[in-house]
Amino acid sequence: MLDFKKQVAEILAGKIEDLNENEILEMIEIPPNSDMGDYAFPCFRLAKIFRKAPNMIAQDMVNEIGKVEGFSKVENAGGYVNFFVDNTMFAKSIITEVFNKKESYGSSDMGSDKTVIVEYSSPNIAKPFHIGHIRTTVIGHALKNIYDFLGYDTVSINHLGDYGTQFGKLIVAFKAWGVEKEVEENPIPTLLKLYIKFHEVAEEKPELEDEARLWFKKLEEGDQEAKRLWQWFRDVSLKEFKKVYDMFGIEFDSYAGESFYSDKMPAVIDEMNEKNLLEESKGADIVNLEEFNMPPALIRKSDGSTLYITRDIAAAIYRKNHYDFYKNIYVVGSQQNLHFQQWFKVIELMGHEWAHDCIHVPFGMVALEEGTMSTRKGRVVFLEDVLKKAVEKTTEIMKEKNANLENLEEVAKAVGIGAVMFQELSNNRIKDYTFSWDRTLNFEGETGPYVQYSHARACSVLRKADMEVTSNIDFSLLDGAAISLLKTIELFPQVVKEAARKNEPSIVTRYIVDVAQDFNSFYHATPILVDDEETKKARLAVVYAAKETIKNGLALLGIKAPIKM
Repeated sequence: MLDFKKQVAEILAGKIEDLNENEILEMIEIPPNSDMGDYAFPCFRLAKIFRKAPNMIAQDMVNEIGKVEGFSKVENAGGYVNFFVDNTMFAKSIITEVFNKKESYGSSDMGSDKTVIVEYSSPNIAKPFHIGHIRTTVIGHALKNIYDFLGYDTVSINHLGDYGTQFGKLIVAFKAWGVEKEVEENPIPTLLKLYIKFHEVAEEKPELEDEARLWFKKLEEGDQEAKRLWQWFRDVSLKEFKKVYDMFGIEFDSYAGESFYSDKMPAVIDEMNEKNLLEESKGADIVNLEEFNMPPALIRKSDGSTLYITRDIAAAIYRKNHYDFYKNIYVVGSQQNLHFQQWFKVIELMGHEWAHDCIHVPFGMVALEEGTMSTRKGRVVFLEDVLKKAVEKTTEIMKEKNANLENLEEVAKAVGIGAVMFQELSNNRIKDYTFSWDRTLNFEGETGPYVQYSHARACSVLRKADMEVTSNIDFSLLDGAAISLLKTIELFPQVVKEAARKNEPSIVTRYIVDVAQDFNSFYHATPILVDDEETKKARLAVVYAAKETIKNGLALLGIKAPIKM
């Protein structure tokens, strides 16, 4: 694919000795409308160099540049040098690229031989997989897909919360009030009730907290009964979690949770001791971070048990040794910012230069309309229920619109779950939001169903054409809305790179809405299945390019692209 922006930079670099090509590339702007050209170079910075008014500098450059291959004209407008791309060459470049690459259009090999770890989802064993987990799950999955698409060797890790004092509480609760058959039949709700009952009773009998700590210590020390109950809780919980992952179409390369690192922590603590990082504080071991304006990092409690931070440090060291990662990304809520700052700093103080390759990707929190979620109080919305309700509602809508649709249930599942995922990935990830059934299941406007329908519409046009669609066309026949659509399609490779650079999937989400809108504008403004064979072939090639771009964009988000709706 021709890089017209780079061509502009090369042309200008030959005229401006004081700026190199990269500096010029950064200065080039995209005008707000096509009447002002496709690329604009501002001359205001050059006023001091050339000792002339920007408008005069721009005019001199236009005179010097003259006619350039690949551009229909170059003009001066208010101190800018405006470049107009030749539409025929532009259309040929984009359409040829899409037809050649197909499902790989927009991809890159920039990540070749580099490993990126993405840790996401990571629910707590024996607790509900609730709506609060949706953001880490879908954001992390989208990032994994984006890095894959850019050629990285991407490893997805579900760092299960399968360790900690909570398991002491659960063991105490199960031994006191649990029934094995009830747990087997309905694992998460039953274990949740036991967990809630523990906290209710512990308010009257605080000694239960001590008993829970004792059981967790037994688990750390390898007590057989503690390990048996813990493993059982883990197995039945993971079986339930996988139902939701299957609905999303998500698989992980590793389910190594906190427990996986339990035997790796002593070596980490020994290393901290060797490097004189640990200090004693009220019987506990800490790393003093006062000089970095952070509270101390508590590494080991006074009773000898470890904490999240200890396990995170052990996990990072293991991952570096095992995967030799280029980036180690953690998709975890913004309320954990301090936690990550602390243990990243501890790793750095341990002398590991790769600490800077560990990246926390925070996101805003989800609240319920009736108040904050609380597992302890049982105030949660199960994620499986959200997805099932979305599919049910979508099925109803689709039966009204197209009752005879083939595979209606399958399409309704793709659209319903896609709607929930798209909603989550539409806004900047750092924003907090309140979960609302009405908003999540709204199928109007800039939504997942709208984008999916645009893809299905493109597929319908190609089916009705009933002819082979190729890139062997007369590109000079394309103009107006077709060129506008192709200009949006051209942006896709850069959009994917930008989404990776910022770890922000919403950049892709908003972009494919733009492609869908431009495609629909083209569809309504331009008759496609016309009598003139050459014109029809040219316009069908544009439809194909839009279809592939929308499909590829949805795939990055983990969303299916139905061919009929």
